[in-house]
This record gives sequence, structure tokens and C-alpha cells, in this order.
Amino acid sequence: MNTDPIADYLTRVRNAIKANHRVVEIPASNLKKEITKVLFDKGYIANYKFEDTTVQGIIKIALKYHPVTKVPAIRTLTRVSKPGLRKYSGVDSMPRVLNGLGIAVVSTSKGVMTDKEARNLNIGGEVLCYVH
Repeated sequence: MNTDPIADYLTRVRNAIKANHRVVEIPASNLKKEITKVLFDKGYIANYKFEDTTVQGIIKIALKYHPVTKVPAIRTLTRVSKPGLRKYSGVDSMPRVLNGLGIAVVSTSKGVMTDKEARNLNIGGEVLCYVH
């Protein structure tokens, strides 16, 4: 039994990047699908596909690397809000990752989005992770 599915998601992506894999498969959930969409929209992953072959479904993520230097687009993935200690942030205290070069994935009442989008919509929420 997995107590923190988001941490498991981030760890699978992190391990696949360290092993230079092109594709990583992750058990699906609605929150993981939304995080995947945010990572794709911001250019951190090359592509993704949702497969409903099993009851739960699978997310296939194609990781993105620089074509010449083979440096991954995702350098660090850090889990912020954990099941034991949730981290919520208002719009005035929304974190900035690497002074705006990275993103913070935030779960808000309007859905999962980046810190910048949440600031523009003037809403706060639970800070799930930092990506840069």
C-alpha cells in the first residue's frame, strides 16, 4: 500500500531521469493526470498518454532531454506538501522557484496549476511540488 501517491509519482520520474529512460509508466489517478498535464504544458516532459487498460489505468510519460548534450529538462523534483504535514499557501505568500525559473505545482479550488497561474487568478492552495 502506498501512503503518498504523489511522492511515488515524483520518485518514479526522478529515477527514470537518473537511469536515462525515455518513457516511464506510472499508475494513474486524477491528480497525477493533472500534474502530468501541467508538466507537459510547461515543457518539462516531451509527451504523455493515458491508458485505461487496467481498472486504475496507466500514465505513460515520455521524458524530455536536450538533443545534443542529453541533459534532462527536469533537473529537480521536490515534494513540498506531504500527508503528515500539508503546506498551504495564500496568493500573497505563493512560493517562487529559482526566482521564477522553475515552477511550483499548486492544487487549488480551480484545479491543478502553476504558482504563476494561481497568482494571476488571485487564489491560493496546497503546494504539491517544485520543478526546475
